[in-house]
Amino acid sequence: MLKLLERISIQESPRFLHRITDGICGQSFPRFQDYSTIFTIAEFLELVNVITAFLKTAVGKKINDEELQQSLSGLDSSHQQAICHCLQSRREEIRHSLIEKTNAISTSQLQDFDWQLKLALSSDKISALQAPLVNLDLDIKENGAITPLSIEMNKEELQNLINSLEAANKVVLQLK
Repeated sequence: MLKLLERISIQESPRFLHRITDGICGQSFPRFQDYSTIFTIAEFLELVNVITAFLKTAVGKKINDEELQQSLSGLDSSHQQAICHCLQSRREEIRHSLIEKTNAISTSQLQDFDWQLKLALSSDKISALQAPLVNLDLDIKENGAITPLSIEMNKEELQNLINSLEAANKVVLQLK
């Protein structure tokens, strides 16, 4: 899937890679709207996820330059250099972000959860849309105290939560 990166011009790819790194570090990821002429939504999301996982793995496993070049052997040299330069210049930021996320996960523990699916019916127009919503009730244990947290999400927000939890799980597994 990294091969999709070659669709982005070599002039634009460093910006794209740094935006992904920004996303890893808690800022915003690149927007699909900026690349909709190059990728389908599925290709864009897959590329962002693959590059995100690649950068996190490279930092988490402390991959050296030689191993990095080997793992990028399927890409043209210009895009390989763009990834290597981004990783070299922002390695500490990514590492710091991964450590913060791991610490946040370890200090807050999920004790229990409950979910419900319902339709939004607050007005005639909204009920005609039949937009499914998920109510997620979490019990978070933080510093010995259990705090209830209730979240209402639409389908897109739920998918983002699932993706975030899967990514966090991968990071935790990589750091063990």
